[in-house]
Amino acid sequence: MDYSLLLAVLGGIALLLGLILFVRLQAFLALLLASITTGILAGMEPMAIINTIQEGMGNTLGFVATVVGLGALFGAILESSGGAGSLARYMILTFGEGRASWALLITGFLVAIPVFFDVGFIILVPLAYALQRKTGRSLLLYALPLLAGLAITHAFIPPTPGPVAVADILQADLGWVIVIGAFTGLPTAMLAGPVFARFISNRIQVEAPSFSDSEEQTMNFPPVWMILTIIKIPIVLIVVNTLLNSPLAVNWSIPEGLKSWLQLIGHPFAALILANLLAWYFLGIRRGMSREDLFRLSAKSMEPAGVIILLTGAGGVFKQMLVNTGAGDMLATYFVGSGMGVLLFAFVAALTVRVLQGSATVAMITGAGITAPLLDPSLADPQRALLVIAIAAGATGVSHVNDSGFWLVSKYLGISESQTFRTWTLMTTLIALIGFGVACLISLFM
Repeated sequence: MDYSLLLAVLGGIALLLGLILFVRLQAFLALLLASITTGILAGMEPMAIINTIQEGMGNTLGFVATVVGLGALFGAILESSGGAGSLARYMILTFGEGRASWALLITGFLVAIPVFFDVGFIILVPLAYALQRKTGRSLLLYALPLLAGLAITHAFIPPTPGPVAVADILQADLGWVIVIGAFTGLPTAMLAGPVFARFISNRIQVEAPSFSDSEEQTMNFPPVWMILTIIKIPIVLIVVNTLLNSPLAVNWSIPEGLKSWLQLIGHPFAALILANLLAWYFLGIRRGMSREDLFRLSAKSMEPAGVIILLTGAGGVFKQMLVNTGAGDMLATYFVGSGMGVLLFAFVAALTVRVLQGSATVAMITGAGITAPLLDPSLADPQRALLVIAIAAGATGVSHVNDSGFWLVSKYLGISESQTFRTWTLMTTLIALIGFGVACLISLFM
């Protein structure tokens, strides 16, 4: 092993964590500085470092920027139209109060596909308040399943930004990530959500806070069938496109011209553009939104998307630095020789960054950047998708005081820091361990 390259990698990672944890530098700038430091310590020529930054940023953002931007637009119109609330109320009515925790789990699972985690939680938590006051049971019985559904979809299932970014860095097919993310996420959500919530709610009684003004607001909600249809369209199109490009479609008698058009429509770009157009018309214009309102809404949705896009690009730079210095090949050779599987390495890398600096998005992007250079170019799409899920699981685990989600949950549930550790932190740890365990189990059959 070339210990100078190993020192360069460790030095870059140490600087990254130090800048985020102690200097409190924005993660985008910290990733770029860590990448430059890695290149200098590895002995790269100055202009080679600059060219690597440009290469890593350009290669990564060509795909991610488009998908994340379209996803942000889609989520904004769904949120502002009341679509998330419509879906939640439908689930409660369908499942009944006795199975309300399962209804909230499924609602969170679906809503987080187009809507950011924190936004979805703030929109839907009043339903948990109302159920607690009606039944007298602990608020945790209803809030934790909602949180589990939101957190798992946010990390495991595209077109949410995290898995999209990781899939691009690892060059994994989004359709496979959706399929494997769903197979992994559903059992994980069930165990970490309603099952864990039933256990912990019998031990910690939490009353609903009384400070939410939004709880009493009424809206003219759009019909739930419309919401479900618009959400499902891009997912179905992307998965169909994946099937068309897989070995399963080799013997399908589809004319090449038709297949090309289906591949165009099923590409994430086209699928999300179509979903946006449908959402703008049916949830916006048809429901009385002016063009000026839609323009302001779309402009505002770009603010969080811009941060994620820049972070993803910087993660791509770090990955490219490991590739161009040769550190990636060195680490790959070492881990193959040590017997440590890449799946376990990806999980541990993401979990370590998550525990140290808090942000799940930064943990996912950093974990992907470290893992990508270790991959064999011939690695199949399903295996790459499993790596995305392993990183997502690691980046979700052990949320604590350095994670904004920890304080969001504490505030909106009205619980102490100690109770937040015993509920939210424990739940995210279960998501990480169960999600990784299910991914390992799936890997045995691939």
